[in-house]
Amino acid sequence: MRIAGKGLIDRDKPMPFTFDGRAYSGFEGDTLASALLANDVRLMGRSFKYHRPRGVLTAGSEEPNALVTLGDGGRQEPNIRATVQEIYPGLAARSQNRWPSLDVDLMAVNDLAAPFLGAGFYYKTFMWPRSFWEKLYEPVIRRAAGLGALSGASNTDRYEKAYAFCDLLVIGAGPAGLMAALVAGRAGSDVILADEDARMGGRLLAETLAVDGQPGVLWVDKALEELRALPNVRLMTRTTVTGAYDQGTFSALERVSHHSGQCPSGAVLETFWRIVAKRTVLAAGALERPIAFRNNDRPGIMMAGAVRAYLNRWGVAAGKRVAIFGNNDGIHRTARDLLQAGVHVAAIIDSRHDAPLSDDYPVYRDAQVCDTSGRKGLEAITLRRASGIDRIQADCLAVTGGWNPSLHLTCHMNGRPDWRHDIAAFVPRDGAVAGLRAAGACNGAFSTAACLRQGAEVACAALADLNITPVDMPIPQAEDAADTLSPLWAVPGRGRGWLDFQNDVTVKDVKQAATENFRSVEHMKRYTTQGMATDQGKSSNVAALAVLADATGRAIPETGTTSFRPPYTPTAIAALGAGGEGEGFAPQRFTTSYPVSVARNAPMVEAGLWYRPSYFPSSGETTWRQSCDREVSMVREAVGICDVSTLGKIDLQGPDAAAFLDFVYTNMFSTLKVGRVRYGLMLREDGHVMDDGTTARLGEHHYLMTTTTAAAGEVMRHLDFVHQGLRPDLDVRFTSVTEHWAQFAVAGPKSRAVLEAVLGQNLSDEDWPFMACGPVRIGDVEGRLFRISFSGEQAYEIAVPSRYGESLFEALTESAEAEGGGLYGMEALNVLRIEKGFITHAEIHGRITAFDIGMGRMVSAKKDCIGKTMSERPGMTEDSREQLVGLKPVGESRELLAGAHLYREEDKPVRQNDQGYLTSVCFSPTLGTMLGLGFLRNGRARHGEVVKMTDHLRGVETLCEVVDPIFFDPDGGRMRG
Repeated sequence: MRIAGKGLIDRDKPMPFTFDGRAYSGFEGDTLASALLANDVRLMGRSFKYHRPRGVLTAGSEEPNALVTLGDGGRQEPNIRATVQEIYPGLAARSQNRWPSLDVDLMAVNDLAAPFLGAGFYYKTFMWPRSFWEKLYEPVIRRAAGLGALSGASNTDRYEKAYAFCDLLVIGAGPAGLMAALVAGRAGSDVILADEDARMGGRLLAETLAVDGQPGVLWVDKALEELRALPNVRLMTRTTVTGAYDQGTFSALERVSHHSGQCPSGAVLETFWRIVAKRTVLAAGALERPIAFRNNDRPGIMMAGAVRAYLNRWGVAAGKRVAIFGNNDGIHRTARDLLQAGVHVAAIIDSRHDAPLSDDYPVYRDAQVCDTSGRKGLEAITLRRASGIDRIQADCLAVTGGWNPSLHLTCHMNGRPDWRHDIAAFVPRDGAVAGLRAAGACNGAFSTAACLRQGAEVACAALADLNITPVDMPIPQAEDAADTLSPLWAVPGRGRGWLDFQNDVTVKDVKQAATENFRSVEHMKRYTTQGMATDQGKSSNVAALAVLADATGRAIPETGTTSFRPPYTPTAIAALGAGGEGEGFAPQRFTTSYPVSVARNAPMVEAGLWYRPSYFPSSGETTWRQSCDREVSMVREAVGICDVSTLGKIDLQGPDAAAFLDFVYTNMFSTLKVGRVRYGLMLREDGHVMDDGTTARLGEHHYLMTTTTAAAGEVMRHLDFVHQGLRPDLDVRFTSVTEHWAQFAVAGPKSRAVLEAVLGQNLSDEDWPFMACGPVRIGDVEGRLFRISFSGEQAYEIAVPSRYGESLFEALTESAEAEGGGLYGMEALNVLRIEKGFITHAEIHGRITAFDIGMGRMVSAKKDCIGKTMSERPGMTEDSREQLVGLKPVGESRELLAGAHLYREEDKPVRQNDQGYLTSVCFSPTLGTMLGLGFLRNGRARHGEVVKMTDHLRGVETLCEVVDPIFFDPDGGRMRG
């Protein structure tokens, strides 16, 4: 019910909404949970396994019970926490994990079978009959599993990714976070203050505490007003920092439009941030923990801090008769706030024997709540004390078992927290995340004064690290009372006491796990599913490991914690992959020659995300083969132009660039002369071929590596790994320059004439021998020229900055056509390279070694390199391995098919007789026959043998002669000039 005069909501702005089709009304500033409580709705969900009725438990992102589904069709989103979702006009929320309705859920029959569905039941129950698992048990379990559901329609929402950089990132905008931001902001440092809530202030919004003699809310407003006025401070509300990573990088999820209900086409729903901070302050507060006792999961049983939050921030009383149970002073603070608001306090049940008494409400010392009643809402509680059992009527029970610091981010880098006995909680360990300091409640400081003081201290320490002088400012005055606590995790007794409310994990389940020797907290977690729900056990993990510690006779620190992993709160995969849907999943990459190619009616094919011309049809040509054959003959007889800009280009510089290349390539590059190019082979760590390409030495400490189009990204990642992980001692820097340069192959007997006409200079063999490179000028534009060939003809590759690419392509085309040549596409390029036996990733597909492709001698014996040792393992260089060969058809059938398998001529074409396979095939107009490249067992020793090619899928069988893979110009005289 609403309490007049309480809360920070705007009562002048009513907002209608629906829940399960029923109409309700709230106010601007309400969350769905607070609005439902204001309308006396207590039943908001059903538990995962037993489908027990559940109400709201908390007031924040840790909520395990009140999960709803919003939207429909492509915009349907399940598992939205009602405690976080702000209401807006027209909001339509639906409960989930129930059938047919929330009030009448037939799946609640599971609760009657609870004795048979305890921890690990699925490991023991469905063992027989064996055939029933796939046919009956698994389908039924999968159908019953899950909470919310997707619609199955394509997501129509838009997500965005963004990047931010700052001197100081402050995570959490409670008193500690605000104080840290003020200190750093006044000092002039670049500050980002991020908070998951829609309104900054943290617990000061939920309490009646004073700061500097004024209500805490007013102090918050003044602090935020000052921060907004500072140009060096960015305030990010509705932004949850979800993960901590290397080098001061943090992930954060900003809920951009969830609160408005207005998300027109093109508007952003969520933004996923990568924030890089020089220093970080973690001021994420703390999470209140429940106490386990029999039937402690009924709607109306809530955390005491949540009861105060709904009262003081949203003006909602969680019940008309409120009982309070706990082990610390928070229960008395809750009682005082309720009494001041006119809410009846039925009783305080304090587990401490020396609890303070009060004249305003009954206090039961050294007592514990041992049971409750009321199926769909709390009706009464049963308490146990030395004098006996008492029953008290109550429709709300506020529970507090203490507070757990929100230290999750400090553990994302494999750090472990430390145990503090005085607060019975884990606290962050110093240095767990480089550059991060914790302050306030997340550091175990629970008084307002301590939070303000620590916030200022860690901000000053961060500024000192950055050589920034802080401005002197006084610490505001605030309450500094020490909270006394007597640990209580679970009330002994019969019945089920719930730990994980969402996954229905009980005290008995944890004890059963210990009995079955799942003593490790990680094993217990997986056996019981404790902490594996959408809340990741934020409210239940510490209590569960305390129960495990007691069951195994160990102390809590000895028992340890489970591993905290990002994200801190559930994050949509669509947000993580923002920009990666639709065309963003496979971006269309266009070369500078793309407009010219399209204008000439060239069909475009995708190659490594690049769009390249397949062939260039001429008048009268009706099939691709006609165009391809013409282009191949044109290159062999005259000259052809092909855009090869898509090849990966990596610029390497530094005194140790040569040594680095020697380490990543099988062959030597430190001996390469300046102005020359060398072919290189690169191995994976397992000894198999990763990629091949040429590398040019442009200067003493300057190299340009080229990779295949498909492997450009893979090779760049590999180089990063090698430099950072294996050879950080080498002084070398490298960067991808693929998009920086437009590069074109000019191939054929007349290639020199074409280039000389465009460049206006002589390109003699003496000045530009085979495998030479150097700078050239095309008018006023500086470029690079490489004497290399992928066609087997005398050929060059010329590169200019990308902005000049289209102009150069047109000039080369015009010059080539004047010599009787023209453009050629991917089909002709493939034929040309097969005729010469050149390999691509069709051959080096991941299972091939240097030995297999006949390049074993390229693995230098004079040095070590990545993959060398593994490539020398037994079995990696045996003659029985499949080796690269050429294949020509003989007999009546002349068809060769890539992917077909090879067999001995006399053998039956079955798997046991398999001898190899084809990787690339083409029709060669130069040789007038089909050609194929493939791998054959001991193939190099079988030249001249006839084998059988069989394609079972397409029903083709062809006899082939095994030949050398170099079909055309085997001595290479044409390309050397």
